[in-house]
Parts: sequence; structure tokens; C-alpha cells
Amino acid sequence: MDWTSPIWYASYILVLIGLAGYGSHRLTIIFLYLKHARKKPHPVRLFEDLPMVTVQLPVFNEMHVVDRLLESVSKLDYPQDKLQIQLLDDSTDETVDICRNGIERLKARGFDAEHIHRTDRTGYKAGALENGTRFAKGEYLLILDADFVPNPDLLQKTIHYFTDDKIGMIQTRWGHLNRTFNVLTRVQAMFLDGHLELEQTARNRSGRFFTFNGTGGIWRKSCIADAGGWEHDTLTEDMDLSYRAQLNGWRFIFLNDVETPAELPVDMDGFKSQQHRWTKGSIQVCKKVLPAIWKADIPLFIKLEATAHLTSNFAYLLLVCLCFLIYPNQQWQPDFGKLTYYIINIPIFFFASVSVLVFYMVSQKALRPGSWWREIPYLPLLLALGIGMSISNAKAVIEALCNHQSAFVRTPKYGISQTKRSDWKNSSYKAMKTLTPFVELLFGFFFLFVVVDAAMRGTWSSAILLLPFPVGFFYTSLCSLSRMLPTSASGTPLPKPVNRNTP
Repeated sequence: MDWTSPIWYASYILVLIGLAGYGSHRLTIIFLYLKHARKKPHPVRLFEDLPMVTVQLPVFNEMHVVDRLLESVSKLDYPQDKLQIQLLDDSTDETVDICRNGIERLKARGFDAEHIHRTDRTGYKAGALENGTRFAKGEYLLILDADFVPNPDLLQKTIHYFTDDKIGMIQTRWGHLNRTFNVLTRVQAMFLDGHLELEQTARNRSGRFFTFNGTGGIWRKSCIADAGGWEHDTLTEDMDLSYRAQLNGWRFIFLNDVETPAELPVDMDGFKSQQHRWTKGSIQVCKKVLPAIWKADIPLFIKLEATAHLTSNFAYLLLVCLCFLIYPNQQWQPDFGKLTYYIINIPIFFFASVSVLVFYMVSQKALRPGSWWREIPYLPLLLALGIGMSISNAKAVIEALCNHQSAFVRTPKYGISQTKRSDWKNSSYKAMKTLTPFVELLFGFFFLFVVVDAAMRGTWSSAILLLPFPVGFFYTSLCSLSRMLPTSASGTPLPKPVNRNTP
């Protein structure tokens, strides 16, 4: 036995234990969800006179979806004289004219609507919200991203919770306008369902902190001011403000039975840019607020949950480390005997992998009790996609740790829904290109070799368990590389698009 084999094996086991720790946290979330699922919140009373609400719509180069957004906002079931609409536009393309014309149409219909266009994107989305809040007439601020299509009864189902003066924010559950558009959107929907249905519900109803999701929610303006306002030193200003507000004693409510539909990214590059921003921003917030959380006079269980939440994306670093340790461990694993091998590996495998699949199955069963089983075939791809995204997201974690500053890069949206499929491939909106897909491709070939090698050595269980690695890396890389080809869906060469994502 080579003297390095125990070192490889110990490193491999330590990384798996770290991943198993985050997996066990998912099981804890499931337990809290099942325990508290029936504790549905209710307003303490109803407003006798409905309050003024300002609808804030932050937009940056969203020409495909702005009109849809404004039309849906105009259909909100709320007294028109109690509604102010702010279109917070930082656009640099033809979206500016679309926004201006849309607001003029709303004004002609009697709405109190305003187009606030900034030519300086200081603070990005947080800066736009901070600027708009200065002119907000309402004490309550409904925030909707450009790709959201609120249901008409959104305000009627949420506003009355603010009759409790201690409530600072109401978050609704995101729906998915284009869930079945392609395989990627189906898997994304499952990812988000797990977070929104299980995590948010479990945290909120068990008395733990949870965070505003950036859109589809309503803030009390005085809560924002008391927490220090919108700050733009992180890429997830929503998470940052949420923790600061709750540390100041404000209470939040998550309404999992109130759905606000939105459009999912339909291409891999858009999904990667979104996940990169969320991952990097969460680590930035972790560095910023975690010390204050542990110094705060709050129960230990809240501190522990907040720590697990804020550090969860470190799992991507562990996953990348695992990628480098799997093959050496296969080649030089010490022979401790089969019994010891199974005693060590089976529990770790359960908490690191099976727990993830159980987590998303429970979320689907909760949201689609009669048809949840139809999502089971997509679970292996969900696991593979999580692995494939590890390179991009680990890069985001490292950037945050190294204080590497980057712009708030919007996720391209194309106005796609279940009933409308635009020619999105010909859009001038493209996600920013990076070298990451080529790295993912190399990882795909490497793990294809690892799987084939395991199969040739007769260790079929290892080959099967490792199959999600090449599948995930090939899927994320090839989907991105295919979008780099300058051709339309019909094969017609396209001119090189203008990068509209730079600030």
C-alpha cells in the first residue's frame, strides 16, 4: 500500500463529511417543514381603509417583457387611487422608449405612474430601489422584477398582514410561467420549488430567519429605513437587507399559498449568470452579517440556521475538491475490509446524495400532490446539473472570498410562457461569455474516463454512482458552447450581438 493512500482517503472522507453536513441540514429543513406546515399565518385584522401601495418595477434592458409586466400590474385588484407605479429604468437600449410609452399608456388610463430613468447605474438594482423609494408615496412597497406577472389578487391576499405593526416584509412563492419549456426549465423549477416551498416555509413557521427573494414581495418602507436602507456592497441586496431588518427585530411572513408567476431562464448561460450572482452575493452577505448574527441577542437555533443558510454555497467548493479526489481514492484506497468500507461510506453517501433527492421529492409532493411522481425522471438530471454547476459556482465563491468586485449582470429574459414561445435565440440579449464551459468540458471528459475505468475494473457500483459527474459537466458545457455558435435557429448566420450587460 502506497504511503499516500491514507492521505487521499482521509481527504476524500473529510470532503464527503462536509457535503453530508449540508445534506443533513436539508433533512432538518424537511423535518421542520413537516412539523410546522399547518401553522399558516393569518392577518391580525383587516384594513378598514386600504393603505397606499407603491409598486416598484426595477428594469434594465428588458424590452421583451416590460409591456407584459406593466399590463399585469395594471390589472391588480386594488383601488386605483391607492396605487402608485414606479418603473425604475436603468436601461441603455430601446427598452427606454418601451418603458416611456408604457407609462404614458397607464397615465392615459388614470394611473399614478412614473418612469424614473437613471443614466448612472450606481448600485445597480439596489441603487435603483434606493432612488425610487425616495419618491414613493406608499408606506408599502411591492417589488416585482421585469419577468414577473403578478396575479390580480396579489395585494388583496397580502396587504392585510401589515395590520400587525411588527411585520416588515411579506414574501410570496414564485410560480413558473414556462416550467415545461425545456428540460432545463423543468429542473430549475424543481430547484426553486425546494427553496421556496420547503426552506422558506420551514424557516418562517419555525421562528427562524428567512430572506426576501428580491421580488414578489412587499416591504414596509419604515422597516427598510430602520434597517439602514438598500445597500449595494453585495450582489444580493435582498438577502443583506433581510438579515439586517430581522436583526433589528422586524418579523417577516412567507405565504406559500400565494403564487407570483415568473419566467425561468431558458438557456444555460442565463441560468449560470443568475446562479453565479446569487452564489457570489450570498457569500458576500455571509462575510458581512454573520459576525453580527453571532453577536446578536437571539436564540442559538436561529444563529445556527442562519449560519447553515449563509454558508451553504461553500458546498460548491467541497464538490470541486471532491472532483479532484475521486480518482486518486479509487486507485489508492486503503483496504480496510468490506464491512468497514460500508460502515463508513453508506451513511456519508446517504446524507451527501440521497438527502438531496429526498429534499426535492418532498417539495414536489407538497406542491403537486396528484402529479409529483411525474417529476421523478428529472431527479437524476437535477443531481447532475448541481454537479455541473459546481465549477461556475465555486468560482463565484472564490471571487466573493477574495473581494473581487463585479457588476450586477442581469439574466436575459425573452417573454416566454407556456402559451407564448418567442424566437428567443435571435434576441440581441446574450449572457456574458466566459472560459468556464471549456473547463467544464475538460471535467466531463475526465469523469467519462473515470467511469469507464471503474467499469473496466468491474466496480460497476462506482461507475453507476459516478455517472452524474460526466453527464452534468457535459450538459452544462455543451449547452453553453452551443450558444456561442453565431447562428439562428434556422441556421442563418447572425451578426455579432452587442453586449448589453455591461454597466
